Amino acid sequence: MNFHHPFETADGDKLREECGVFGAIGAPDASAVTALGLHALQHRGQEAAGITSFDGQDFFSRRGQGHVAENFSSQDALAELPGIMAAGHVRYSTTGGSGLRNVQPLYADLAAGGFAVAHNGNISNAQSLRDELVRKGAIFQSTSDTEVIIHLVATSRYPTTIDRLIDALRLVEGAYSLIVMTPEGMIACRDPLGIRPLVMGKLGDATVFASETVAFDVIGADFVRQVDPGEIVRVDFDGKMVSSHPFVAGQARPCIFEHVYFSRPDSIFDGRSVYEARKAIGRELAIESPADVDLVVAVPDSGVPAAIGYAQESGVPFELGIIRSHYVGRTFIQPGDSARHSSVKRKHNANRGLVEGKRIVLIDDSIVRGTTSMKIVEMMRDAGATEVHFRVASPPTAHSCFYGVDTPERSKLLAARMEIEPMREFIKADSLAFVSIDGLYRAVGETSRNALRPQYCDACFTGDYPTSLTDLAARESREAQLSFPVNKVA
Repeated sequence: MNFHHPFETADGDKLREECGVFGAIGAPDASAVTALGLHALQHRGQEAAGITSFDGQDFFSRRGQGHVAENFSSQDALAELPGIMAAGHVRYSTTGGSGLRNVQPLYADLAAGGFAVAHNGNISNAQSLRDELVRKGAIFQSTSDTEVIIHLVATSRYPTTIDRLIDALRLVEGAYSLIVMTPEGMIACRDPLGIRPLVMGKLGDATVFASETVAFDVIGADFVRQVDPGEIVRVDFDGKMVSSHPFVAGQARPCIFEHVYFSRPDSIFDGRSVYEARKAIGRELAIESPADVDLVVAVPDSGVPAAIGYAQESGVPFELGIIRSHYVGRTFIQPGDSARHSSVKRKHNANRGLVEGKRIVLIDDSIVRGTTSMKIVEMMRDAGATEVHFRVASPPTAHSCFYGVDTPERSKLLAARMEIEPMREFIKADSLAFVSIDGLYRAVGETSRNALRPQYCDACFTGDYPTSLTDLAARESREAQLSFPVNKVA
């Protein structure tokens, strides 16, 4: 969502979606509906939230650091956001990008009127586009790549807003799910590969859009369908809907990590229950990498569905061997390794009476840096577990994501630096295994991964990026030139 390297997560060992979006048009209390929808998407971004509304004449915005409930739970706050159309955004901040100026929706007064945009994803040529726009005289107010889209719309020569938006998006590479508000109505669109999710629903006469179906459950809306990859949906204030597919159709590549971790388990992603997919991953793990143990223990909460699937397939009982505290506040987390390690203890505690004297297998969704995994293995041994085996409900995360996921630099990814056995030694487990890439694909309903035409974006596992990475290539080229030795003439 911006031009800087993502900052480290509190525990250093979870990939994080950087944002969630929600929009409503035709609802008499659109901002209240949007706030409730954002609340259901809180897991997709917990650093800041914003809502922009439109009352038929003017746009109104409110944004703030922290959770949705901290900013939009009072009647006074919602009274600042009148109108029958509203869009909202939750985000994680990143280094250099945590100020309120980066909190979306971003708004601008364009020649055709107000223009507000909420964006989930990441534009992988944003810096190149930004540099070109600045050379032409553009003045940027934020470090967000989303503002590039606004400038491209503003400088397009096409007469209508929708054609200007299409013109702008033709220049963009990477991932985007957008909710746009204009004086004519709401526009929702998804990149041609459908990397980031976007779904559409109905709430009475109102049309709603969200990153996940769970937002519809919370507001009482009916899920209609997903917005297709490359589709642009326009809805006016009379409820009339127009769909178009202006981009060249290609092989859709939705992010497979939505199934592994990002989406809430009670969401439907790409036509499949996320919870059922995660249980199926656990079953695949049990078939591929069985462990001779007494108990299956999940690393809560993200490892729970896979652990249930592993237990059901293996016949080994599932038990709550780790109890998670639900009261670890964000402000309590301090930067630095010592605080990060102690945060593991604040968040998770071994159920000593259960695990003492037992051989256990731990199930988690992923290993990123390995620091948390190591601490949890150590915690289980300290609690008296005689053997601690580790199973991971995704393949090794060996590559960075450039499509809107908060990933450490590749050099900090454990799987980029080590093979499986050194990783096992690093986390000090008795055994370590990851689900295979084909096992992951089987779990989400495919027979296997199609290497020639992959059905999902799985670049964080395979390094097979579905788009060009213009900014990365330019940065690597600059770094190579800087490090190139200069031969001095005697």
